[in-house]
Amino acid sequence: MISSLAKPHLSFWQIWNMSFGFFGIQFGWSLQMSNMSAIYEFLHAEPDEIPLLFLAAPLTGLIVQPIIGYFSDHTWHPLLGRRRPYFLAGALLSTIALVWMPNSSSLWMAAGLLWIMDTSINISMEPFRAFVADKLDERQRTSGFAMQSLMIGIGACIASALPWILRNWLHLNDAGSTGIPSTVKFSFYIGAVAFLLSVLYTIVTTKEYPPVTNSAEKGKGNRKGIGAGLKEIFYAIVNMPGRMHKLALVQFFTWPGLFLMWFYYSPAVARNIFGAANESDPLYAHGIEFAGLTLSFYNVVTFLFALVIPLIANKIGRKYTHALCLLAGALGLISVAFISNPNLLFVSMTGVGIAWASILSMPYAMLSGCLPENKIGIYMGIFNFFIVLPEIIASLFFGWFMAHVLDNNRLAAVMLGGVLMIVAALVCLRLNEED
Repeated sequence: MISSLAKPHLSFWQIWNMSFGFFGIQFGWSLQMSNMSAIYEFLHAEPDEIPLLFLAAPLTGLIVQPIIGYFSDHTWHPLLGRRRPYFLAGALLSTIALVWMPNSSSLWMAAGLLWIMDTSINISMEPFRAFVADKLDERQRTSGFAMQSLMIGIGACIASALPWILRNWLHLNDAGSTGIPSTVKFSFYIGAVAFLLSVLYTIVTTKEYPPVTNSAEKGKGNRKGIGAGLKEIFYAIVNMPGRMHKLALVQFFTWPGLFLMWFYYSPAVARNIFGAANESDPLYAHGIEFAGLTLSFYNVVTFLFALVIPLIANKIGRKYTHALCLLAGALGLISVAFISNPNLLFVSMTGVGIAWASILSMPYAMLSGCLPENKIGIYMGIFNFFIVLPEIIASLFFGWFMAHVLDNNRLAAVMLGGVLMIVAALVCLRLNEED
């Protein structure tokens, strides 16, 4: 791989092309985040069971991302390059899982398909983070990760709003024997197509820089095997750069706030704000779809804010930008608990959208400059540990906390997520960007 200093300056549209696959990846994630809690409740899951049923995402991320990072660092295919083989494999598997998910006939079928879908999405997603560092020099990396935020915002905006759009514009409103609405089913089918086509677009329009090694060395990494890979991953964990340690702590407090929102926000809106008595109440489906619309709105905010966040970071620095954005997200989550008029949720979600744009770009921009060029894939995968570990903790133990401390109050869980985001902002202010 060529030196960061020698990488050519890329145009806006070149960065757009290399990031476009993230549109489809986030389409898949957002369908999951907006609808999985509802799918589980349609299949008769209790509120305190929801966190454990979401355990698939963090466990697959914990295992898959560093391994995929290691292998993509040591891959060179003459046609597809280093990262793109993984983009393609993950997209194909994710497409199949997205088609099957809304047709789940039982709770455990849905949970099993979530494991498959999360594994597949992680295979595509992890190399995309390293892809930015591969293609862009230090000066353009903030713009590169911000472009990924923009793609994530567009993809999530459309995906989150799709059930509402299908009901209100195309008048789909029937449900199958499991109660899962046709609006959710067709949203997943559309997501499967969007995922595959957007990743294929990036694969076709963007080339990779070959490694600056001879052909014997190119294949050497591929012959190391999983044992050597695990040793290299362990060595990288032990020898993480100082800045990465501090950023990891910021991530550790940031992401539980998002998880609690994804676990409980949509059912909380349906039950606490729309007043649905249970998942069979017609108000429940309307509340879930309206919640999806507000989640779509926060992704519109993310899309727009991603256009200006590099300018803000250039003015006040990355860490201050990130801390302020996290505080905006915290206020947005906490305010949900005090809302009775559903339309005010759009105000709350504005703060969340600002935070989301920063969460998807600033930590990675701050991290990439301190990583060795030949281990970017591994370190990006390891950095994911500090996203998934708190989610694993939440999945295993928050169900008990939800039942015995919060009395299954979904709004209280969302509010707690905002408090954790405030802690993350305070930790971020202690970060030295020059470590």
